[in-house]
Amino acid sequence: MSSKNSVKFVVLFIAIAFSLYFLMLRIPGKSYLGRVPPLTEKQKLIRDRLRKDVTTLAGEIGDRNVNTEYRNLCKAADFIEESFVDAGYKVSRQGYEVSFSRIKGRECYNLEAEITGSEKSDEIVLLGAHYDSLEGTPGANDNASGVAALLTLARVFADKKPARTLRFVAFTNEEHPFFQSNDMGSLVYARRCRERNENIVAMLSLETIGYYTDEKGSQNYPFGIMDLFYSTTGNFISFVGNIQSRKLLRDVTGFFRQCAKFPSEAAFLPEHIAGVSWSDQWSFWRNGYQGVMVTDTAPFRYPFYHTTEDTPEKINYDSFSYLVDMLEKVVARLTEYTS
Repeated sequence: MSSKNSVKFVVLFIAIAFSLYFLMLRIPGKSYLGRVPPLTEKQKLIRDRLRKDVTTLAGEIGDRNVNTEYRNLCKAADFIEESFVDAGYKVSRQGYEVSFSRIKGRECYNLEAEITGSEKSDEIVLLGAHYDSLEGTPGANDNASGVAALLTLARVFADKKPARTLRFVAFTNEEHPFFQSNDMGSLVYARRCRERNENIVAMLSLETIGYYTDEKGSQNYPFGIMDLFYSTTGNFISFVGNIQSRKLLRDVTGFFRQCAKFPSEAAFLPEHIAGVSWSDQWSFWRNGYQGVMVTDTAPFRYPFYHTTEDTPEKINYDSFSYLVDMLEKVVARLTEYTS
């Protein structure tokens, strides 16, 4: 490397470092340091429910994708719909045919359940998670964990009266080869929201949220400089947004840190950085909505990501259940829950 290029590299390095530091300073609150508290009786019930739902999706149903395991994908959709209905919801199915599956004519479904807001019904808070898995994988953490959290939160809020409309959506076809294509379920859904001029004020994407470890050095990042500012122990939940979603990111992180004794990291970053746009919030960004990914950071921590070993027993259910209970409080703040 020439001396001129070396200078440019150093300048770039310093600029990135200061940018990351600036972004961290703009996030409210501080990450909790210490062990997660013992579970309450309520959280133990949540833990048992999460384990059951993850086991149903990733253990009993297993690999669920439109190409080779279409029947399982449909079974997963039916299970999610039945779970919403059992909680008291009316479910809407958004069906569409994918354009480049190996077998044409297969219809896939996004599943929607909603509580109409009592005071601000035109303002929508949307929680979403994709229920398909990468072809050849059981997808326990990616993303049965997100779906299990979605269903748990739907059950918790079923008899409540939020001021804003609260919507729960299970998306299909997030994984390859549909990711960031016109056949991605959340993109199909977000485009319809925009066509209807729906006012989605907050979108949270629950993506791979079940794996936590206190092993030092277990957390990696898209580029090395980030470990100067963020924890290298993979025991935290991460809130990730693009630059346009910075207000929502601040709100979500601030609400979480006010109530949760659980480590957390957060950043709003350019979308081209690896990992930042790797879930369904990307579809909402493309349609002008603010969205935040809630994640354990997936491949940057989870050693079984996109493998056949992504099975239900790999999830840390105690940490997972405490996290979901705290997310309930965040959603309550976002929806301005009134009773």
